[in-house]
Amino acid sequence: MNVFQSVDQAMDRESMVLQAVDLQKTYGRRRVVDGVNLQVGQAEIVGLLGPNGAGKSTSFRMICGMVEPDRGNVYLGGQDVTDWPMFRRARDGRMGYLPQEPSVFKKLTVEQNISSLLELLGADRATRRQRTDELLQEFNITHIRKSKAAGLSGGERRRLEIARCLVSDPTIVMLDEPFAGIDPVTVQSIQGVIRQLRDSGISVLITDHAAREILSVVDRCYVIYKGQVLIDGSPDEVKRHPKVREEYLGDLDGSASNAATALGDASPLANASEAPVAQEAWTPAAFDDPNASPSVQRVDGGHPTTTPAARQARRLRRVTDV
Repeated sequence: MNVFQSVDQAMDRESMVLQAVDLQKTYGRRRVVDGVNLQVGQAEIVGLLGPNGAGKSTSFRMICGMVEPDRGNVYLGGQDVTDWPMFRRARDGRMGYLPQEPSVFKKLTVEQNISSLLELLGADRATRRQRTDELLQEFNITHIRKSKAAGLSGGERRRLEIARCLVSDPTIVMLDEPFAGIDPVTVQSIQGVIRQLRDSGISVLITDHAAREILSVVDRCYVIYKGQVLIDGSPDEVKRHPKVREEYLGDLDGSASNAATALGDASPLANASEAPVAQEAWTPAAFDDPNASPSVQRVDGGHPTTTPAARQARRLRRVTDV
């Protein structure tokens, strides 16, 4: 690499809110992620898609700081944060993170859920009150400010969770499965919130099993396949890519596809209009880490630990263990 290439790469890092370079991760003898490169620009919504076991989840977790890469680097605002734990990326790297699992304090009210985080950040009472009011209004949840979080609908809870992500004034928000477990009307509402983040200057990196919903909201999308980036492009470019259509998305016009046969899993876009049905049990191959997969059922793309089937499985295990 010559000096001009080094300068160009440094300038690229400074101009990008997020950049992942040559990420690699191996579990046992299996290389799950093999040289993934990804970047997110200012006020850009970027999607991260891929079939089960492709390395998508591990790539996302390495970027967030939950998994340590074997090789490669992660940059936030040009700063190398590869060795930073997740909390420091949030605090010093100005990264917000929304997990798939519910993250609100159920016994607190909506406004307390926001103001308590501001208090942890050291904000004084006047600042807490002002910022809480701003976020309640921005996410259209002022009318439920005195309601306990335990009683919120799925859409209201998601709005509150995203509002909580913004208390630290992040430049980028990482959304992990934001469409899991919510109805189609609420999905459209959350898509509106995501666009609202972009319009306010905040970048977004989003990963979800709901490929159709992601492709309808992102500016660009990466598709991970067999541990590598198969394509990086606009939603239209992703939809037209022959390999993506064959192995992952299927035929967007609704005709039959061989994606289910090729992957041993239902295509995320196949039969999208049908009612959710329980699919085959998750197996180790369905996860990036072959040692981390529970044998519970997947329902409508939901995370295996949070779907109704998973909760029922846990109840049954408790009964049989007695």
